[in-house]
Amino acid sequence: QVQLVESGGGLVQPGGSLRLSCAASGSIFTLDAMGWYRQAPGKQRELVAAITSGGSTNYADSLKGRFIISRANAKNTVYLQMNTVKPEDTAVYYCHAEGRTTDWTPFDYWGLGTQVTVAS
Repeated sequence: QVQLVESGGGLVQPGGSLRLSCAASGSIFTLDAMGWYRQAPGKQRELVAAITSGGSTNYADSLKGRFIISRANAKNTVYLQMNTVKPEDTAVYYCHAEGRTTDWTPFDYWGLGTQVTVAS
């Protein structure tokens, strides 16, 4: 069983910064990839950024340069540094993780989401 715990969401002013964290726990043997997705009201869930255990990254084109994804493998944690945020960044941000459990069973889990609101 794998759990994802997200933190760091909240209210931030336009132009400000915010850092989201997602910690994976449970019967994890390998954590091959983690990522962040977001869903704004009335819109579909979309990729924000993803990172592999080896450090390869993938960003949404519109966000590259403002947002930075990073990892701390020893803590099974992924971060999303959000810089120069805009009102259109307002959304529920979801953590995603995939890998294998200690008995080599593949897993694919989502966090419950954390609200990010960009407003004055």
